[in-house]
Amino acid sequence: MKGHIFLMAVAAWLLALTAQAQQVKGPLEDDNNVTDLTGDSISKANTARPVPGSSRRGENPVLFLVGNSTMRNGTLGNGKNGQWGWGYVADRYFDSARITVENQALGGMSSRTFYNKLWQPIRDALRPGDWVIISIGHNDNGPYDSGRARASIPGIGTETLDVTIQETGERETVYTYGGYMRKYINDVRKKGAHPILMSLTPRNAYDEQGLTIRKPHSEWLRQVAEAEHVPYIDLNDISGRKLDGYSTWKKNYLFYQDKIHSSLLGAEMNARSAAEGLMASSDPALRELQDMMVNVSLPTVDVQRKAGCPVVFITGDSTVKNQDKDEDGMWGWGAVAYSVFDSTQVVCANCAMAGRSARTFMNEGRWEKVYNSLQPGDYVLIQFGHNDQAAIDKKPMRGAIRSSQDTCHVYCMEGSKRYELVYSFGWYLRKFIDDVREKGATPILVSLTPRNRWKDGRIERRMKDLGAWYRDVAQSTGVELIDVHNISADYFESIGEEATRAYFCPDGTHTTLAGARQNAKSLASGLRAAGSPLARFLK
Repeated sequence: MKGHIFLMAVAAWLLALTAQAQQVKGPLEDDNNVTDLTGDSISKANTARPVPGSSRRGENPVLFLVGNSTMRNGTLGNGKNGQWGWGYVADRYFDSARITVENQALGGMSSRTFYNKLWQPIRDALRPGDWVIISIGHNDNGPYDSGRARASIPGIGTETLDVTIQETGERETVYTYGGYMRKYINDVRKKGAHPILMSLTPRNAYDEQGLTIRKPHSEWLRQVAEAEHVPYIDLNDISGRKLDGYSTWKKNYLFYQDKIHSSLLGAEMNARSAAEGLMASSDPALRELQDMMVNVSLPTVDVQRKAGCPVVFITGDSTVKNQDKDEDGMWGWGAVAYSVFDSTQVVCANCAMAGRSARTFMNEGRWEKVYNSLQPGDYVLIQFGHNDQAAIDKKPMRGAIRSSQDTCHVYCMEGSKRYELVYSFGWYLRKFIDDVREKGATPILVSLTPRNRWKDGRIERRMKDLGAWYRDVAQSTGVELIDVHNISADYFESIGEEATRAYFCPDGTHTTLAGARQNAKSLASGLRAAGSPLARFLK
């Protein structure tokens, strides 16, 4: 009798295990195809991540970021490997005098492993009025009980699974993805802080229609947020819709080395998307945080448009925009653009800046202003080169890789020890061209102005380096190229070395007012000879 009872008990136990196995879904497949080992050394990571709450200033709140490598890449998160998480630049959208941003994310973490291994000190540091953005889930896949053992149960239900980690013998209860989200929410609220759920960054992966693939986590997060009355920001959708409007080439350079981790440009896109989502939310729970946000509006060029008139945006360096005020001083040809363009038919916006290369023009946000200002029918004249062959990683740190090919390399900047993914000269030109076309405007390459340097009765020509790179880019992209360099050089040779001096300042690079006007004339001549659509706006 006792044996029979024992067998019945065993049968019941086996039946319960079978029922549990049938109830709990199998883990998600790892579709990232990336092995991120950052989280495998928690002790090392904790020496690099900020001590939770250490950024707090007085009684000001802290915004804590909880995530994985798409939010903080590498142990230091500084881009040494050419990859950046969006948490690296998230603070630019918050008023540091009122709130600080702490990027507590770590690569390789899932919602489960972050909660078990990293969450407690953050939870302990929370104070009433703090904020916590929870955007994690890329790694909630793989086995439940072996290897990296980081999977959560798919979905938002209440089912659990008791496991023993095969390699360590550690016992653990695994919850659903939604279950872990509820744990974060409850912990944050108990400390009087404010939780925010945010969906994942999109991957460089697309469906049959060419649209960005949305992971199921977005819908799970939305459902949890609705049930728990928590603000929800669909970062995946905001950035995904941006990617859907970009060229394939642009989509690829927003990521680096794989399909999930972003370059700095991709991280900046995702950080802006997160900020835009927060600011656009109508959830009243976010009003206090929204009041502490800055720089969310897109920066643009201050240009006065005229009805029916396109805008010609002019980009470049000091040969395009200089002091432009003293008749005996230095002048850039962009300052005298109306000497060749009809001001009743077109608006000229000189956005050039002295000392800039294509690289620094982009890095300083000057190109972003032009990009954000473009409307269909506009034109952009792109002229760089004089400063692009300077040192890459030493002051003034404005050089590009000397090539027309699409190439890049991670450099460590001297002094600051800041890492930067630097591209080739040709790449920067292609980026500008691609961005302009994306907006329905027309890009036009303008080769750099010549310098007053002579040898054997001939003025210097940059045909083997910059000239060749310009031609290569024009040929590969089909963009119009106006060769101001050679048009102006031909003119100067026709009048001779002695007469040419009146067109240049003593340094031989910057032009006088007469020289600026001559380069503008060369541009006009080139536009007419090429049959450019912009030529119809010339005087």
